[in-house]
Amino acid sequence: MDSKQKNILEEKNNLIVLRQWLSNKIVSINKYRENLGKRLKELKKASRGSYNEELETITNIYNITEKNYINYNEVFPQPYFARIDFREYRHSVESLYIGKFSLGDEDTGEEKVIDWRAPIADLYYSGTRGEAYYKAPYGIISGELTLKRKFLFKEGEIQDIFDEGINEIIIKSNTGEEALVDEFLRINLQESTGKKLKDVVATIQKEQNEIIRAEKNIPIIVQGSAGSGKTTVALHRLAYLLYRYKENISGKDILVIAPNMIFLDYISEVLPSLGVESVKQSTLENLAKDVLKIKYRILSKDKKLAGLLEDSSMDDYKYIINTSRIKGSLAYKEIMNRVVRITERNLGFIKDMTFESSIIFEGKEINRLFLKDLSHLPIKKRKDEIKRYLKTKLEGRIKELQDKSDFQYEYLIARTKKTMEDGIERRKRLIELYDERDSVKKAIKDKTLKNFDDYFINWGNINIIDLYSSFFNDEDLFMEATSGKIPKVLAEYMKKSFNDNINSGYIDSEDLCAMLYLKIVIQGIEDENKYSHIVIDEAQDYSLFELDVIRAFTHLDSMTIVGDIGQGIYYYKGINSWDKVMKEVFKNNASFMPLTQSYRSTVEVINLANKVLKLQDSDIKPAVPVLRHGKEPEFIKFTNYSDLSELIDNIVSNLHKAGKNSTAVICKNQKDCRNIRDNLNKYSRYNWGIIGEKDKDIDMSNMIIPSYMTKGLEFDCTVIYHCSEGVYDMNPQDTRLLYVALTRALHEEYIVYKKSPSTLIKDLIR
Repeated sequence: MDSKQKNILEEKNNLIVLRQWLSNKIVSINKYRENLGKRLKELKKASRGSYNEELETITNIYNITEKNYINYNEVFPQPYFARIDFREYRHSVESLYIGKFSLGDEDTGEEKVIDWRAPIADLYYSGTRGEAYYKAPYGIISGELTLKRKFLFKEGEIQDIFDEGINEIIIKSNTGEEALVDEFLRINLQESTGKKLKDVVATIQKEQNEIIRAEKNIPIIVQGSAGSGKTTVALHRLAYLLYRYKENISGKDILVIAPNMIFLDYISEVLPSLGVESVKQSTLENLAKDVLKIKYRILSKDKKLAGLLEDSSMDDYKYIINTSRIKGSLAYKEIMNRVVRITERNLGFIKDMTFESSIIFEGKEINRLFLKDLSHLPIKKRKDEIKRYLKTKLEGRIKELQDKSDFQYEYLIARTKKTMEDGIERRKRLIELYDERDSVKKAIKDKTLKNFDDYFINWGNINIIDLYSSFFNDEDLFMEATSGKIPKVLAEYMKKSFNDNINSGYIDSEDLCAMLYLKIVIQGIEDENKYSHIVIDEAQDYSLFELDVIRAFTHLDSMTIVGDIGQGIYYYKGINSWDKVMKEVFKNNASFMPLTQSYRSTVEVINLANKVLKLQDSDIKPAVPVLRHGKEPEFIKFTNYSDLSELIDNIVSNLHKAGKNSTAVICKNQKDCRNIRDNLNKYSRYNWGIIGEKDKDIDMSNMIIPSYMTKGLEFDCTVIYHCSEGVYDMNPQDTRLLYVALTRALHEEYIVYKKSPSTLIKDLIR
């Protein structure tokens, strides 16, 4: 028996011992959990809905115990995925097993398995054998790392082990390049994709780990090549932040903004698998609808892009593109600022607050507070602050009015005493005057308080949609806010399209950003809509204005922004330079962290995609593939749909024989999706369905999907449909769409065209 087999046998025996302990632990936790459950029922019954301190305490303990019970059962088949041997200076060597969750023995204080997010686990991800260190909360811990071991589990048993420096192999690329490749990583990457995105705690690479463990309170911008794992890294970063800052933040303090509902469904299982709960996940459109509380339907960016892709020759094409550019720019933010200043001006020069003929507060004083002293606050908060401030003075003003009334009644009382003889009539008259005086004083107070409240109620309450609508429909407001710099024909188109949408019950998603900004400046953001950390995925498809507005929803600019300029299919409004984001949105107070290694696709697939990437007018560096080889992508000419369907059926059949499951036919647009679906339904022996923007759940086995909805998704095999001349042309949009489509395949890729191939691939066909 060689040394590796001995090590495997030793590790299998260790696993048996740990599993026995874990079994006993699960039984113990379950018994404790059941007892807590019984006590909880008794307390709930006894409390009859009223507050009970013991009930609250037992509920919290039960929830923690229930979570532990679920976690311990979940990790039973694979309690850990790695082991490190580390000797801290002046200490003995410790063997530490690393898993998805921490497993500890409370009786002995022994930590059986450490959480992958723990500081010392950083040695597994970023350390190398020999002298090493990690950052602990109380300082740097130095020592010697003597072993980094990875475990390959199959059906709950250790199948193989991989030690750093022993199980790494040299693979030669088709360019003659040699590279040292982690065999454990290569085996994991060869697996078939599933319906959902998976956690990758066992295979996180050093460059990914640095992003995951980066400090919280600085925006991080990640330019990630296709297949670099940027989405997975961003979600694992959330799990890490919630672990590290668990005393201060929880899942409900986190927001993930994704491009569409399909993407949200695809990533839905990652965070729960890492023990993270209650994280809000939303599209920007849905977030805006919730915050603005609007009932209108939204014309989504995907639907708008689909329309442009269906017919780029439409008369309005250039107006749609130019409108998008304007509305996504920070210049449009300045236009909205002018709208706010004009609104402030109209709300200013406020009239006096009066009671009958007396002035309670002068309008010029209120105006000074509104336009000068408190101008740094949102309009609504300004008014609230002015109301709070004036209310502190109101009692004094009321007393002044009452004192004035008192003086008048003192004169009447004195005169009555002087002119009337003492007797029943005089006493009766004096009582009437005293009662009348007290009644008038109470009326002064009540009416003044009412006038005070009415003043603020009637003081220009602003409806955001009405204000934004007035921007397009009040000619003077539009001209002053835009300084007349928008060409007249384009301005008229913008006004007409906005009004047509509103009259049809729609709001264009590109108008939501300006509306959100107006709400922020005028009304402020409620605490419930502020987050401790925000992740924005596919960030290259957002405009500068949108990123600037999203930033306002965070505390301390804590954000993880991931994207790929090369996949910027909304080139007409999206990000074409991270430098601009750094400078114009974050004023250079952000960290840029690139991910250049591609883990998704084979060398052959990435090499083809990189050739299309070079056709783009950008300085993005091509993805560097992990040296995992596979079949060369095939270019296939088809003449009829019967033959094409037979070809696709054979591809699917062979894929299934190889133990792979997911095949996607990727079309440029919905029109092509409908075309190929109708023909596949006619000739194919498999079932095929189109994925649309409203779909929330997807079947990854056999799908037809438009190119612009595939970002972030991955498939075992892709068929790029109709990559023909006149379909994919040499323009910024088509080069990006084709690049996105070409980077979805893990293992196999087929590019089919009719008559003549697209100019984008003509020179690539051998």
